[in-house]
Amino acid sequence: MSEILAISELGNPVLRGYAHPIQNIWEERIQTLIDNLITTASQANGVGIAAPQVGVSDRLFIIASRPTLRYPNAPLMEPTAMINPKIIQHSNETVKDWEGCLSVPGIRGLVPRYQALEVEYTSREGKLCHQELTDFVARIFQHELDHLEGIVFLDRVESTQELITEAEYQKRDIAIPNRL
Repeated sequence: MSEILAISELGNPVLRGYAHPIQNIWEERIQTLIDNLITTASQANGVGIAAPQVGVSDRLFIIASRPTLRYPNAPLMEPTAMINPKIIQHSNETVKDWEGCLSVPGIRGLVPRYQALEVEYTSREGKLCHQELTDFVARIFQHELDHLEGIVFLDRVESTQELITEAEYQKRDIAIPNRL
């Protein structure tokens, strides 16, 4: 049975460190971590979560896009573990959109991200995967990959004028189709 893990918040040094590559995906510790990350993201209404967010400095994250109260327009996909992920190519086009983070509760910011990506990662079954991601799912990938590099979304906001509290964000009728 998987468990809900405590989420590290801004100020915890693990969020500013470089996560280490995973050598053996078959380790029980890694497979258990994957299950626990899926459970933790679901319980927290997150659409993604990276290992450093639960205090583990491994190059692993989960993308679990689905409509929730926080992200009513998110596309539906099965939770996917991405081990040792990397961007192979990206579009020239960037798009600014609102992001929040389980590790930075109560704040959202307008963050520029590449609109399309070609990515590579190892699945939990050990398969090397190549995938093209666009729009909201590409944004989640970039957000979670940043966590593996010690970067939080606040580092990518271009101006403090583009920050807002979650409470104020929820009051607004912001016409942006997908909210992270």
